[in-house]
Amino acid sequence: MAGKIETRLKELGIELPAATAPVANFVPCVQTGNLLYVSGQVTAFNGEIRHVGKVGGTISLEEAVQAARLCALNVLSQARAFLGDLDRVTRVVQVQGFVNAEPDYRDHPKVVNGASDVFVEVFGDAGKHARFAVGVGSLPLGVSVEVAAVLEVK
Repeated sequence: MAGKIETRLKELGIELPAATAPVANFVPCVQTGNLLYVSGQVTAFNGEIRHVGKVGGTISLEEAVQAARLCALNVLSQARAFLGDLDRVTRVVQVQGFVNAEPDYRDHPKVVNGASDVFVEVFGDAGKHARFAVGVGSLPLGVSVEVAAVLEVK
């Protein structure tokens, strides 16, 4: 029987990408106590890198929001792979958003809203979180967005 969160994902028409192995010397998730730290996730969907470029340059705000959504889906995918069940998530504590943007770009928070919206859609009030959204000069593989998260779990 599917859990509450898996049912919610189906209701929303959300398909989580497959959790991928890290490409460097780190692990996707680390749990300490009741906190799960999910490493930064980029804009990959089942091995295909998407949304490559600079926001405010080759990537529009609308595409960057979709890129942030995809990063959030990858965060959920990694959490599910680690925990075995997303129903174990009791709260999204913090979201960390990195936007590969042109130097004069100023709408980083609007971009990272794409990720924040996913967590609230999926977890409701438990998805509301603290966060930061910063612009960076580059990101791995040239992707436009990277998102990491801290989740409270049972």
